[in-house]
Amino acid sequence: MIIVFKPQAQEKEVKRVLDKVERLGLKTHISQGENTLVVGLVGDTTRIDPKRIEVEESVDRIVKVSEPYKLANRMFHPDDTVVDVSGVLVGNDHLTLIAGPCSVESQEQVLQIARDIKSSGADLLRGGAYKPRTSPYSFQGMGSQALDYLCEAKKETGLPIVSELMSEKHIDEFNDKVDLVQIGARNMQNFDLLKEVGERVKKPILLKRGLSNTYEEWLMSAEYILSHGNPNVILCERGIRTFESYTRNTLDLQAIPVLKRLTHLPIVIDPSHAGGKWWLVEPMAKASVAAGCDGVMVEVHNDPESALCDGPQSLKPERFDQLAKSLRALKNII
Repeated sequence: MIIVFKPQAQEKEVKRVLDKVERLGLKTHISQGENTLVVGLVGDTTRIDPKRIEVEESVDRIVKVSEPYKLANRMFHPDDTVVDVSGVLVGNDHLTLIAGPCSVESQEQVLQIARDIKSSGADLLRGGAYKPRTSPYSFQGMGSQALDYLCEAKKETGLPIVSELMSEKHIDEFNDKVDLVQIGARNMQNFDLLKEVGERVKKPILLKRGLSNTYEEWLMSAEYILSHGNPNVILCERGIRTFESYTRNTLDLQAIPVLKRLTHLPIVIDPSHAGGKWWLVEPMAKASVAAGCDGVMVEVHNDPESALCDGPQSLKPERFDQLAKSLRALKNII
């Protein structure tokens, strides 16, 4: 349930209504838009008689929210959310470019890639430290040492860090070292982890869509994080599993306009994991920008042929440079 207040509503009038609602055991979440104050009610809304709230002079109307996700719902937050990642804005009219290797392999590797993507106009540096791999025999990442290398790259280039959190035992380390904490596709419905992330992670969250999850399931996972205290969530479409086997996954471009309608949260597209082939990255990234995404995350490697993880889908720095320029130009046209 959502209470929409009149534009001229006074602070004391709003407080009186909120006190009335909270006495009934509901939590209130305030969203101050450009022209409208909206308050979402979370809890057992059957305790409320809407007529008793609507009689208040400060109240414009009450709207019932049928979707199970409340805090992520655009009805609750009409204006787009803009997430601040250590000074880099994600959402609204900003096109955020995230780039870097799937996995940090060495200090020299990540420093060189960071320098290259910085000169090409990237906004954030991505790099895997703890890697979820299908095979237990595959490279699992360098762990804490990789995060230290990323921090060195950040110190030199100024690029904030994006890296994937796999376990709650690493939360304190991620709070210290990482600027945008990624929750991977395989952990999208790890609800215990999502609760911990909402309560304990002090940085913004990049929530990837699960391999075969619906929009509603994805938004409900975001709701776990939001409802447990972290309001800074960015959604990431990275392709879903379909019957097609030629590509790694199938990029769901429809997710962009659909989510723009359903939620206020920013959406970033990962064309690298979607296609699994480097030559698919450019057309899919351009299509994503044309469809209205808030950012693009691309895997970049200086030697993809020798990469320990996801080399076939990685762009070389010179190709990323061309892509970054074309995406910025496309955004300016749109």
